Amino acid sequence: MPKDKERESREAISRLMEQYGSRLLRLCALYLKDGHLAQDAVQETFLRAYRHWQDYRRDASEITWLSTIAMNICRDMKKSAWLRHWNRRIDPDRLPEIPVDFSFPDDTVLSAVMALPDRYRAAVLLRYYHGMKLKETAAALGISDSAVRKRLRNAGAILRERLKEWYFDEEE
Repeated sequence: MPKDKERESREAISRLMEQYGSRLLRLCALYLKDGHLAQDAVQETFLRAYRHWQDYRRDASEITWLSTIAMNICRDMKKSAWLRHWNRRIDPDRLPEIPVDFSFPDDTVLSAVMALPDRYRAAVLLRYYHGMKLKETAAALGISDSAVRKRLRNAGAILRERLKEWYFDEEE
């Protein structure tokens, strides 16, 4: 790689790490349910982004591109043989600070989201935690917009059922 291109890649990845590093760490930690594995996943995300910076077509936002890489790495990590047999439980208090203001009286909602099947959890995290638009979520997951809507609808049904004792309807 020519020196100018290499310098441009290094500067871009440094900027991306500073701008999106904590968001990706939290996303990976929520997906993998382990802080140390999340750190590994984020490190691998930025290594891959650096290696492929010249291939980045900029048809998606930077965070969508990075989230796609991170989700693929997390999926690969979850598929590894030793990880499937390891009992992981993440403590919500040990997660990095959340960049937006979410306040829950306890971790019931977070635990319910974390207990969702992977395909639903990923859609919920990208759409509602990361605040991605529907098209960005679809691009990050490599599926259609309608598939994202269906996953979110199914996740909502599961969460309503699991959380029905946790919240109450004021109109009843």
